[in-house]
Amino acid sequence: MIKLVISDLDGTFLNSQSLFDKDYFRRVNNMMKEQGIAFSACTGKQCERVEKLFGEEFANDLWILGDSATRIKHQGEYVFESLLPNKIGMALIKKLMEIHNDYVIIACTPTAAFVLDTLPVNDVRMVRGSYEVVEVVPSFDNLTEDFVKITVYDNQLRCFETVKELTDFEDQAYIVASEAAWIDISNHGVHKGTTVAELQKILNVTPAETMVFGDGLNDIELMARGEYSFAMSNGFDQTKEAAAFITKSNDENGVLTTIEKILSLQK
Repeated sequence: MIKLVISDLDGTFLNSQSLFDKDYFRRVNNMMKEQGIAFSACTGKQCERVEKLFGEEFANDLWILGDSATRIKHQGEYVFESLLPNKIGMALIKKLMEIHNDYVIIACTPTAAFVLDTLPVNDVRMVRGSYEVVEVVPSFDNLTEDFVKITVYDNQLRCFETVKELTDFEDQAYIVASEAAWIDISNHGVHKGTTVAELQKILNVTPAETMVFGDGLNDIELMARGEYSFAMSNGFDQTKEAAAFITKSNDENGVLTTIEKILSLQK
């Protein structure tokens, strides 16, 4: 009996235009509510951005595992978070800037997502696609809060190589290149799998009662938290290998069609 459905957003729930079929989701969401099933978005996007994306109609029902699953937000309240200590985060930022000076570094604290004022306009626009609360600063040096996460965007597609140069931090932070253009850094031992486990404890739901969807390398741990684990056909091979099943692509409404079919059988 499914009691919890969890989906990654980019490349999974959202299509290639970063949109979703609201009418279709409305129908499927009503099915989930009728059967008492909780729905969660598990994503690198800032929680506030997820609320904006889903809108008032849907956001209040969501369990948001946002900011690379370092925080859980529900009905406007944070019910869980695990922060990367400021000292470690600042050392990582310094190291990243030593490796290459042309990364887009997004330093996220509980206050905002901070980016440098030297970023081109197009890069700032790209950041705002995933972050609702953004502050532009001349330097990261004055950040004193602990970090929700640190994200790197590299349009030169060097992220798999970059993470190899961060091995000195492996015992201090969780570092993953979700694809060649993106790195996510969070508190040590904190990733989608561990935060989903926290949500399952909150909701008193087991992996056998959980359905999960993902496409990226940062979704591999997610696959282990649901007995009904689905990788998108457009996903990485490693993610497909970690999943129990493969479903249609994000541009074919793979998440919604799968939920609808399984809940129709469950009903």
